[in-house]
Amino acid sequence: MAEMPVPREIPVRFLGRPQKRTVAALGAMVAVGLAAFAVALATDPDRAWRAYLTSWLWATSIAQGAVILAVATQITRAQWAWSVRRVASAFSAFLPVSFILLIPLLLKGAGFFPWVAEMAHDPILQKKAAYLNLPFLVARNVVGLGLLYGLSLYFVYLALRPDLGLAQANGGPRHPLHSRLTRGWRGQETEEVRSHRLLARLGPATALIYAAVFSVIAWDWVMSLEPHWYSTLLGAWFFMGAFWGGVAATAIASLLLRRCEDLRPLFGQQQLHDLGKLAFAFCVFWAYLFWSQYLVIWYGKLPWEQSFVIQRSQPPWSTLGATVVVLCFVVPFAGLLGRRPKTMPGTLGLFAGVILLGLWCERLLMVAPPLYHGEGPAVSFVEPLVALAFVALLTASVLWFLATFPVIQVWQPMVEAEAVETAGEAAHS
Repeated sequence: MAEMPVPREIPVRFLGRPQKRTVAALGAMVAVGLAAFAVALATDPDRAWRAYLTSWLWATSIAQGAVILAVATQITRAQWAWSVRRVASAFSAFLPVSFILLIPLLLKGAGFFPWVAEMAHDPILQKKAAYLNLPFLVARNVVGLGLLYGLSLYFVYLALRPDLGLAQANGGPRHPLHSRLTRGWRGQETEEVRSHRLLARLGPATALIYAAVFSVIAWDWVMSLEPHWYSTLLGAWFFMGAFWGGVAATAIASLLLRRCEDLRPLFGQQQLHDLGKLAFAFCVFWAYLFWSQYLVIWYGKLPWEQSFVIQRSQPPWSTLGATVVVLCFVVPFAGLLGRRPKTMPGTLGLFAGVILLGLWCERLLMVAPPLYHGEGPAVSFVEPLVALAFVALLTASVLWFLATFPVIQVWQPMVEAEAVETAGEAAHS
């Protein structure tokens, strides 16, 4: 990534409240998604829950992946990301919504997992009973995601707190949350030093817990749907794909913010270029992980390993499988090759959108085949319509965050916190 000097003065900017037509459009998308889910629930419950699980995995992956992008730029002290770090953090507003939307999946429980009914007469599954049981599944999902979301939100809070102090000093709180989040204020310099030090410690821990928890999510909601199949690479494939989705979503959000006249100078070509490079790099990495998993399965020729690939490469899933490869690798690889398309807003936005669509198709291909029993078409209008509701909820969460908190991280520590502390002690002495 390029070394970019952070501006000496960064303006405090808030995104305006969404226009009524935007709110109406998002509300209509939620209504359409809910209606499609309700109709499917009455006529084809299995399809309704397949669509719900697919979109929950997709939206949750994007939101958490974007937060991990902010964490990664903090860990690596990436100066190029000074204007996009807060945009990535804005996706954290969806995490509480994701946790609430997990509850129906957990309540559905036995209706999802084939191993619940097969456990009593399958000796292979009985050996996995210590892990494959509903009470433990509910507990590890609730505790794991609760811990990850809590750390992610605390990370965002630490990054926000110094900016909220600045905002209040420059005109008072704009939202009741500002006063609540700045209780016990210790002074601007002290708050910045404290946040910098805590973020340096919290970032690596959050990244590691993210990898562990999202691996468990992949095992529970993807691999356990075919309990005789296993893959040691599925967890990494899943959580790195989520990070990639977070990069693409951050790029699209940054491009949309760039349309605002007073924000355009803050999202220059260099930021777009670096986001484009990340999107291109993880396109290649996605293909690498996919091939690494496929190669072992093909070479080993073990029936319980091959079943996953064979099922998704034959009708009625072969078209969707080919679409995933095209959207997740062929199109973004060819489209983002070279510097020029990464710096062109329209082109970068187009291919970032292709990546997000490809990841939704990938999540659908992961969960739908083992839950499909031959009733009706493999994919119908229900799946994309239910996805509309999740897109709207994710978009509304990000818009709320950016209208409530500064769009750009204003405080930008240019030196190590320890050096600031030493200088402060020397001045006092």
